[in-house]
Amino acid sequence: MNSLLMFCNAAPAATSQSGMGMFIPLLLILGIFYFMLVRPQQRKEKERQKMIDTLRAGAKIVFAGGLMGTIQEATEKTFKVEICPGTTIEIARSSVSAVISAEGGEVK
Repeated sequence: MNSLLMFCNAAPAATSQSGMGMFIPLLLILGIFYFMLVRPQQRKEKERQKMIDTLRAGAKIVFAGGLMGTIQEATEKTFKVEICPGTTIEIARSSVSAVISAEGGEVK
């Protein structure tokens, strides 16, 4: 019985890690997350914004909802787009998802 109590009282020596040692894996995971997910998304959004800024009247575009049309007039925040002869709608610049080339293929 005494030997059992002796084993219970003898606790293993705890390894003490510094506070910084525990944060290194967390910082490593956050760094990987940033370079694998956040940076590519920012770059893609920057390219999309540059594409939208260069659009002018006469360009054929695809909306986020899948409609296609030709820009008739470009304002600061919107486009007036003809989706079929005689039908013109006004859309927000942010709803443009792609530009269509003259051959009908999509340009990115």
